[in-house]
Amino acid sequence: MLSKTVTYILVALVLVGTLLGFISPALALAVGMICGIFKIADQDIVQNSKKFQKTLLQLSVVGLGFGIHMKQAIEVGSNSFFITLITIVCTFIIAFAVGKILKSERITTILVASGTAICGGSAIAAVSPSLKADSSQTSISLAIVFLLNAIALFIFPYIGHYFELSQVQFGTWSAIAIHDTSSVVGAAEVYGEMALNVATTTKLVRTLWIIPLVLIISFGSNSKEKFTFPWFIFGFIGAMLINSYIPSAELFSEHIVWVARKALIFTLFLIGLQINIAQLKKLGFNILIVGIFTWIVLGVVSLLYVLNYI
Repeated sequence: MLSKTVTYILVALVLVGTLLGFISPALALAVGMICGIFKIADQDIVQNSKKFQKTLLQLSVVGLGFGIHMKQAIEVGSNSFFITLITIVCTFIIAFAVGKILKSERITTILVASGTAICGGSAIAAVSPSLKADSSQTSISLAIVFLLNAIALFIFPYIGHYFELSQVQFGTWSAIAIHDTSSVVGAAEVYGEMALNVATTTKLVRTLWIIPLVLIISFGSNSKEKFTFPWFIFGFIGAMLINSYIPSAELFSEHIVWVARKALIFTLFLIGLQINIAQLKKLGFNILIVGIFTWIVLGVVSLLYVLNYI
């Protein structure tokens, strides 16, 4: 394990490499995962980076809003409404069916389905209180989501190029089929600027489905627990409004988007640090199969959709 000083130097090198354009989203995540899985970095720094990582991700997403026009956001949101609803419902049906066949634990199955259907870790964190999920159930669900997120970040751009997806097609597909906002934006950023704008907008519109999901789960479980709503979405909307209707915004919007994109890449490195052997060992085989199978079906169905209708 590296000392704190050497770990700080490593973090600084990754940050500088990111700012200079030497480190891609996939490379940032890979370096972070290697450091996390093999416990190369100082563990105190890794633990302390968790809160910073979450805040940086939220600020990055808000910053990306300065590169999107409100008219485009409304168009993207309206076009993806029905496919979003259909894929969310289908995801839960598939997860429950496979979970029943494999006899996976019910609460963990719901958490994995929630993370797959809507927005990864954010959805899991939002619905956990209503389900009265314990730390083990939550951590296993998050581990599955993080693992599949990492795989998606690496393979989605290659699949997109193989099928010759347009920027709009890839942005829509990644927003539907990749769990977490960070990996959605990371994969789309590699594919192109238009793909990034479409993916970010579509994913955040999709994130709003957390509200009815939590209400349904709370009603079904008679839980009065509060849920954590991703309030940064309103910051993203505010950034779009500024970019769309304040003429002087063009003087700084481009610079904010550049910083946001670099900050997002660095965030992926910090996310990679959180993945460790202990998390991977907790993955039960049955629930892992539920997560993988559900994700693959969602990815295939949404890919067929964008190929034929977008």
